[in-house]
This record gives sequence, C-alpha cells and structure tokens, in this order.
Amino acid sequence: MKIWIQEEKTATHHIAHLNLEHHGNFEYLGDLNEEEQHALLTGIKPDINLEENLKMLKYFGYLHLFVIPK
Repeated sequence: MKIWIQEEKTATHHIAHLNLEHHGNFEYLGDLNEEEQHALLTGIKPDINLEENLKMLKYFGYLHLFVIPK
C-alpha cells in the first residue's frame, strides 16, 4: 500500500495524517507491505488497534492519528 504522511510533533502531542494519495506537503513513505504498515502504526501509537485502523485507512483513503505521550 502506497502511503504518504504529514506529521506534527510537539512536547504535548503528536498528530499524524496518513493518506493513500499524494497531497501537497505530505512525505512519501513508499509502497509498504503488511509488516511495514504494522510497524509504522505501532511506531506512531504503540497501543493502536491495527486491524481497525488499517481497515479505515483502506476504506477512506486517509487516517488521522492524534497521540498524547504518556
């Protein structure tokens, strides 16, 4: 799956916008296989529900993740 990402990291939060199409200033991550997709999502949010979020990404074509560091 070809994925582009745009991230905003601050001391209080991390926002990641994933998209399956190129948009403006998004960075191209590459054509990721299933293992790489899992590593990407768990790297952004370790306790993420992988199946649910990958289904949403595939269905809608984008996924926005908001993470507050613990």
